[in-house]
Amino acid sequence: MILSSPPLTVPLCFLPSSFDPPYDVLRTHPSLSLLLNCKTLKSLRQIHSQIIKTGLHNTNYALSKLIELCVVSPHFDGFLYAISVFETIQEPNLLIWNTMFRGHALSSDSVSALKLYVDMVSLGLLPNSYTFPFLLKACAKSKALMEGEQIHGQVLKLGFDVYLYVHASLISMYVQNGRLEDAHKVFDGSSERNVVSYTALITGYASRGDMESARKLFDEIPVKDVVSWNAMISGYVENGNFKEALELFKEMMMMNVRLDESTMVTVVSACAQSGSIELGRHVHSLIDDYGFGSSVKIVNALIGLYSKCGELETACGLFEGLSKKDVISWNTLIGGYTHMNLYKEALSLFREMLRSGECPDDVTMLSVLPACAHLGAIDIGRWIHVYIDKKLKGVVTNDSSLRTSLIDMYAKCGDIEASHQVFNSMINRSLSSWNAMIFGFAMHGRANAAFDLFSRMKKNGIEPDDITFIGLLSACSHSGLLDLGRHIFKSMTDEYNITPKLEHYGCMIDLLGRSGLFKEAEEMISTMTMEPDGVIWCSLLKACKMHGNLELAESFAQNLIRIEPENRGSYVLLSNIYASAERWNEVAKIRTILIDKGMKKVPGCSSIEINSVVHEFIIGDKFHPQNREIYGMLDEMDVLLEEAGFVPDTSEVLQEMEEEWKEGALRHHSEKLAIAFGLISTKPGTKLTIVKNLRVCRNCHEATKLISKIYKREIIARDRTRFHHFKDGVCSCNDYW
Repeated sequence: MILSSPPLTVPLCFLPSSFDPPYDVLRTHPSLSLLLNCKTLKSLRQIHSQIIKTGLHNTNYALSKLIELCVVSPHFDGFLYAISVFETIQEPNLLIWNTMFRGHALSSDSVSALKLYVDMVSLGLLPNSYTFPFLLKACAKSKALMEGEQIHGQVLKLGFDVYLYVHASLISMYVQNGRLEDAHKVFDGSSERNVVSYTALITGYASRGDMESARKLFDEIPVKDVVSWNAMISGYVENGNFKEALELFKEMMMMNVRLDESTMVTVVSACAQSGSIELGRHVHSLIDDYGFGSSVKIVNALIGLYSKCGELETACGLFEGLSKKDVISWNTLIGGYTHMNLYKEALSLFREMLRSGECPDDVTMLSVLPACAHLGAIDIGRWIHVYIDKKLKGVVTNDSSLRTSLIDMYAKCGDIEASHQVFNSMINRSLSSWNAMIFGFAMHGRANAAFDLFSRMKKNGIEPDDITFIGLLSACSHSGLLDLGRHIFKSMTDEYNITPKLEHYGCMIDLLGRSGLFKEAEEMISTMTMEPDGVIWCSLLKACKMHGNLELAESFAQNLIRIEPENRGSYVLLSNIYASAERWNEVAKIRTILIDKGMKKVPGCSSIEINSVVHEFIIGDKFHPQNREIYGMLDEMDVLLEEAGFVPDTSEVLQEMEEEWKEGALRHHSEKLAIAFGLISTKPGTKLTIVKNLRVCRNCHEATKLISKIYKREIIARDRTRFHHFKDGVCSCNDYW
């Protein structure tokens, strides 16, 4: 857009109209006084009719007040009405033009302010210093750098650069267009700077992450206002410098600066992200003292604070106390539930949100999709996918994040094909998208697909990161690809210069342990630059159980218990190994330790989604409303399994009890109850997807293979680490898990 320079003569239309009544008469006119309390567009139309009846519509003053209300009213969006009024004015004065520039700059089509400016100058009208801040705001908002530079030229030509607000608007325009150096040139070129100019430049340096330069500018401000303090605190928060943000807030309070809503929101956010709950409570009390307790923005921030700090009861109380909840209110509490791993509660609140009539946005979906993924709630996940395509496609900036979350959701809900379809449909894939798909293939035991995707990724010029290699090594671990795992681990440093992290060592040591290569695994531990964590020792302990190596198991268990003395799983694993070797005295000793420490067993829990409702079962569950039908199906399954030649594997039922009792314990495992419920609740041939919180036991694994063949069902089971696809009596893991 080429902007022509305005003429240097003052147009006659800017001179006071001889037909306008005296100013005092207009200012106090009853019809114009009504505008002060106008809260709706309907009321505005009525007042406008009254203005026309009284003849005030012939005065620019009355029309300017009418248009101003349309543009700035917080109660309704009247900008289109302002345009319709503006188009009826034969000779609008400069105040009206500037008000219209303001409205266009605030609108979703901010670049239209520049088009209107071209119309004005083409009429031979001259701008003033109030014109340019609105135009520069439009250039900043619409990222119209070229037009911004032209406006800058006109500012200099007309001598308006001496006006402080024009000067600050120029800085802000360059900052928001990513031209920080040009912003600083404008700043340095002025002999007089106000706090607004400093604040605009501080924001620029903060957005670049240069908090040292931002702080230097902040300290130079002769007289700081609340906006400058807020900008500096906000900069620290956005860059993760929460300690500095909170220290500056304390300094701000010592200086007796009057806090505003923006201060409170930013500081509460800093407390939430840094886990500073005590300071957060203090800020909460200040909010009440300052009378900000009714602000939805502040209450939303407080909900986020208490949610992230684990005080969900307080967060819920604040949420329920809101007389009018906005989408951010719902998103914050849903996100809090997801953050605290309360996935059922997150989905329940999401359903309540939909019932309330509030429309979810992309942030909602990014909180709900992980809950669907964890619970295996694929029906809700599919609904969200359709909603994203119908309602959010093309209107959100983080579409790539949404698609990546969909890839992860489908993969974790057992539908790896749908996950792959979403991936292939993406036009612009981020590295996170590639990684999510690689992880999806890995957890489903499809190592070849994971490595094919890795090759495709490299051909597309996408550089892998450390997360990519965790996915690849995980694929090797799940499929027992030892040599390929060694090659990938070596290539990380040799070809990609990526230093292995604990997770990479964990995958590699798990792979070596599963292969029975304990010596090599111990050698790798000795080369690590960091201490092995409980996950590594636990994987080796499991490998000892697999290979029946009692001596090493005792050694590894000691290391595991030393690192995680309160981890019940450490003792249980060692107890299981002793039981496998029938060393019942040692088993009894470990059980005594568990009792003395008050450690309770984590019960096996399996869930299945039927008609968008997630049903959960624990071992021996008798509380489901369809309990009788479930156990009837369980009896039928046992009869058919026995006829098919199935013999229960009681080797993992490690208590000293009769064989018959062991078999009874196995038949009531949670995954078998979930499968039985799935069989009675769906049509023949329907695929069943089960989610279990623990590793699937060998007996249930063998039984499920046969059940898939007997009932001609595909059964997908997700345990703590991976997926098992059962079909026609075979499992996708090839009995390696």
